[in-house]
Amino acid sequence: MTQQTSQQPRLRTALYTGSFDPVTNGHLDVIAQGARLCDRIVLAIGVHPGKTPLFSPAEKEAMLREACAGIAQAENVAIDVITFDDLAVDAARRAGAGVILRGLRDGSDLDYEMQMAGMNATMAPQVQTVFLPASPSVRHITATLVRQIAKMGGDVSAFAPPVVVARLTEKLGNGAA
Repeated sequence: MTQQTSQQPRLRTALYTGSFDPVTNGHLDVIAQGARLCDRIVLAIGVHPGKTPLFSPAEKEAMLREACAGIAQAENVAIDVITFDDLAVDAARRAGAGVILRGLRDGSDLDYEMQMAGMNATMAPQVQTVFLPASPSVRHITATLVRQIAKMGGDVSAFAPPVVVARLTEKLGNGAA
């Protein structure tokens, strides 16, 4: 017979990476789901010199902080925002994260994310990848499509939080609300 010991709950830190260019309701869905599983979520904005984003890292950070404030409060979770320009597992290690959160919209996401999870597990076996299925109401949303619609003057209010819609309208100056 084994003796059971009471243990304090483990602080669980998760890393959620993305370009967040811009932050979408799909991103917020994954963050909200992760907030129910973790005590702390580190949102890691990928900065890649070969890409030309619409928003600067500082603008993305400000939008993430504002868009996630309600989630942090409602779920009593700490949400931090960082930038990184190297491997996600290295960013996870620096952030003290034992979990990498990944959202899945469809089967093609699963195929790609499984490959990434396998590579990450080989490089950092102590970091577990957790897949979170996108809620049906946001499954179709991508930041690329939100940017394209906004650049063409379309209404993106169903796809992004109000802070992002306002920043898109301000940046593009074409009434993209």
